[in-house]
Amino acid sequence: MTDVLKQQVTEGFTAHFGYSPSGVWSAPGRVNLIGEHTDYNEGFVFPFAINRRTFAAVALRTDAVVRVASSFAQSVVELPLDQIRRDAVTGWSAYPLGVAWAMQQLGGATGTGFDCYIESDVPVGAGLSSSAAIECAVAVALNDLWEANLDRRTLARVGQLAENEIVGAPTGIMDQSASLLGELDHGVFLDCRDLSAQVIDLGFAREGLELLIIDTKVEHRHADGGYASRRAACELGAATMGVGSLRDLTVADLPRAKELLDELTYRRVRHVVTENDRVVETVRVLREQGPTAIGKLLYASHESMRDDFEISVDELDTAVETALQHGAIGARMTGGGFGGAAIALTPVAKISEVTLAVLAEFEALGYAKPDIFVVSAAPGAHAE
Repeated sequence: MTDVLKQQVTEGFTAHFGYSPSGVWSAPGRVNLIGEHTDYNEGFVFPFAINRRTFAAVALRTDAVVRVASSFAQSVVELPLDQIRRDAVTGWSAYPLGVAWAMQQLGGATGTGFDCYIESDVPVGAGLSSSAAIECAVAVALNDLWEANLDRRTLARVGQLAENEIVGAPTGIMDQSASLLGELDHGVFLDCRDLSAQVIDLGFAREGLELLIIDTKVEHRHADGGYASRRAACELGAATMGVGSLRDLTVADLPRAKELLDELTYRRVRHVVTENDRVVETVRVLREQGPTAIGKLLYASHESMRDDFEISVDELDTAVETALQHGAIGARMTGGGFGGAAIALTPVAKISEVTLAVLAEFEALGYAKPDIFVVSAAPGAHAE
């Protein structure tokens, strides 16, 4: 698929702009194995880059104008570099334009305008971070073309700044870090406080396991109130407990939290504190016992998101429970919640059984037909 997309993005660039690009860069989407809503609480996350990628064909211009186009939108968006602001951009173009703005803000990078055409096979709206894949593909392209020499961690912050300030979504840095730091059959264990990252062997291929994505087709939107209210509850919990962030609390602090916090805020805090614990434990278990032993941790994460953080929906719960009943080792909803996808760590021999069972259950309950596919851990963003 990679070669096909590379050819399509080159042809798309030429068709839109009338000349050939300087090069093609790509970045993967990501799936979060475990660690949900911990990133903006300075906690731990454990995503990996997936073998679905976004490709950016780019060439510098001699003026200060940026033109961006893609296979998933009709029009070419054109804007001078110095006029990129949140109120001046809309839709998908906010991601590549935001990166150009953020590289100047954060990296001190200055360069001429550019033309950019984007093609992707990262599913949109499934919680696989199609947005970060766009940001990271454009970031590595501009890093090369503008000769900015920014390291991978800085490029991750560029993507986050673009999303926070230009797109207007209050997201953490996990997605960009996974897209930039990923390696084959490895996960990225990320400390969101100091942004230190360790690349951890997953061993899925070795153990005959694959990660099944069950995209429920229930659309979720982060910029709306659900995400913001969860974040506000976490900030209230930390302030009431007298800590800078929920990262500073451990499971041993929960009895005191229960005394001090209202019931809703306490459950939000309990999710984050126990989820941090589960991420660290998952990495330990992978190292000591291998991937067949992490199933209970994945499901415990789902229960916590369903009951304490209250971000699951019926379709996600159905996907998780059905997958477990038909042979998955572990399963959980993944991503920000209120829709999107579930993941199921499944032996290769059970993939078809789990897939057919989930399809049948969704049909029986009158849900939209889910999109079900396998992903593997892939290399991070790079020049093609």
